Amino acid sequence: MTERIKEEHIELWRKEGAVVVPEFFKRKEIDAVVEDFQIIFPDRQTAVRPIDNKEKGDVGKTTLEQFKNFENIPFECSSSLNLISVHPDLIEFARQALKTEEVRLYQAQAWAKFTGEADFDQAFHCDFGNHTLTVPSRDECLNSITFIIFFSEVTEAHGPTHYVNRTDSDNCGGVKRFLKKREDHEYQKELMKFERSAAGPAGTLLAYGIDVLHRGTNLTEPNGYRYAMTSCFKKAGNDAIGYTAWPWHFNKPWHKVFEHATPEQLNCFGVPLPGDPFWTEETISLAKLRYPKWEMSEYIMKQ
Repeated sequence: MTERIKEEHIELWRKEGAVVVPEFFKRKEIDAVVEDFQIIFPDRQTAVRPIDNKEKGDVGKTTLEQFKNFENIPFECSSSLNLISVHPDLIEFARQALKTEEVRLYQAQAWAKFTGEADFDQAFHCDFGNHTLTVPSRDECLNSITFIIFFSEVTEAHGPTHYVNRTDSDNCGGVKRFLKKREDHEYQKELMKFERSAAGPAGTLLAYGIDVLHRGTNLTEPNGYRYAMTSCFKKAGNDAIGYTAWPWHFNKPWHKVFEHATPEQLNCFGVPLPGDPFWTEETISLAKLRYPKWEMSEYIMKQ
């Protein structure tokens, strides 16, 4: 365990599938990430009035407009944003939660929301729909853990994620009921009785599993905004879960990651650790040609 991770956080995640940790990140880390958000999403104009497309009594829905400012790493900015999703304490949190020493990052995006750009209100849903072709497992090792980190203050007026603990959702049908009828408005209304909010100060962390029912909420603060980073981990070798094939994004500025990441952080992307048989004189030589400023001394020493 580290200073930021408590045993009760891990226990609550395993029992309920979700836990909120306020101020997981420190002010200095937050300020650096915010500067990068402003580089990635520049000159965004916020609106005075929020958009609300629902009729009275309707539940929300997921729309493309909600993901207007949703970008995969790496980014043309500093290492602060590029490496925050593989912060050592996030890696350790994932290891503890998934009961494994070897974890892989399979999704990481910067996500900015601004009042008036969309109606961000969603229906309750689970993430396993686009994280696996099968279904979620209650075995921690076979599940995955998603972190949503807020890098701006998020009150109820800034669109916090709402979620339902496993025990509460199980009592009214759980994932089985969700799969039987995804447009069950009565179920949605029942879940709203149990929903909890991840609202908190900048630096707040929400950790949840792909079987946890949750939803986005609308931004109602005039000129409001929400800066968030997503970071999803699974056990290495769990091919049933996935989202991003990192090499598919080869045209993105990966040197921003390789020039600043530790071997442990790079390993989360699938880069073999120093000492792995993959690393020979030839592969090291080629890697240095691809990333000329990558500091590879540790790889060279252990080959």
